[in-house]
Amino acid sequence: MKKHEKLLQKKYKKAYLELSNGVTLEGSAIGADVTVSGEMVFNTGMLGYSEAMSDPSYLGQILVFSFCLIGNYGIPAPKGGDFFMTKGHESNSIKAQGIIVSDIYDGCHHYDGGMSLEEWMLENNVPGIAGIDTRYLVQMIRENGNLFGRIVSESAKKEKLNKFKFLNNFTEDEYVDPSKYNLMPSVSTKEIQKFGKGSKKVAVIDCGAKLTISRMLAERGCEVLLLPWDTDFSKIDADGWIISNGPGDPQNTGDLVERIRKDVLGSGKPVFGLCLGHQILALAAGAKTKRLAHGHRSHNQPVFSLPDKHAYMTSQNHRYAVDKKTIQPGWELWFENANDESVEGLKHKTKPYMSVQFHTENDTSWVMDEFVNLLKK
Repeated sequence: MKKHEKLLQKKYKKAYLELSNGVTLEGSAIGADVTVSGEMVFNTGMLGYSEAMSDPSYLGQILVFSFCLIGNYGIPAPKGGDFFMTKGHESNSIKAQGIIVSDIYDGCHHYDGGMSLEEWMLENNVPGIAGIDTRYLVQMIRENGNLFGRIVSESAKKEKLNKFKFLNNFTEDEYVDPSKYNLMPSVSTKEIQKFGKGSKKVAVIDCGAKLTISRMLAERGCEVLLLPWDTDFSKIDADGWIISNGPGDPQNTGDLVERIRKDVLGSGKPVFGLCLGHQILALAAGAKTKRLAHGHRSHNQPVFSLPDKHAYMTSQNHRYAVDKKTIQPGWELWFENANDESVEGLKHKTKPYMSVQFHTENDTSWVMDEFVNLLKK
């Protein structure tokens, strides 16, 4: 049966979002007919839904889009043979557990060709619900702090969706909290990969790295080594290090923090922590992290650069932050969140170590330039 015929058969089938606070919301089933559970999070972007859904930072999460229409230009077609694929994909598959939308467009008008959003969900065996008041749901997520959910359609197969290693022991009646698990084995590359060409070699520790990180380095004339999270870093020859973005609790990453403290910071080479990598770098430097009451979930998080007194709008998805009171001597605050004054970036005063909590695209791409300049020095 062709994909569009499956879509026609599924129209108007009911689906339910069962929330851990006892609320149940009803809508129409979209995507795959499977039952999933995960942490409830949201995204405020009008665009970039394919990037968000394929971003490994959303592993184990049910992603709510607050904008009224999602899928309005379709999904760009992945191009084979190129690691970076088509822009619009941050990994080779959907990483979110499921999605919740107010309305979904079932066509594709992308200039690169491709498929509709729902066809992509079917291809990846990912479910969702349309027809829910997502702005109301976002308010509920904000008010509850820690909210978890299950997507169940009236025709769903009674099977758990455990395509990720950390869900192997998931039971059907459980609300999945991904922060309870070490998610690194589920998102990290299984072998060392090499991309780009250049005189400077950057080792990227893959904690759930977006493809954009390697793409930005390659565009700046760097050779990239993408490393599994459990690599023996002492055996890697590189001019600099990046600790990537990723999902989950930075304190629940096995022995990664200790190995970074010993072999990465111990190397004296330039180090750049991004998102989860920022938190892991701070832990390796002796600081502590804490769980935020609400987290930062949007394309429009304002951050303030303390040295140059400039504000920037950034994209973020995280629940944890570095505890400002525990920043160690020798380190200084680089960026601060303009809403809640939480830590958004750190720099070492004398060593080539730096980190930011946000994604370094668009307005803040200059931060990646600054890291590459450290390599050249």
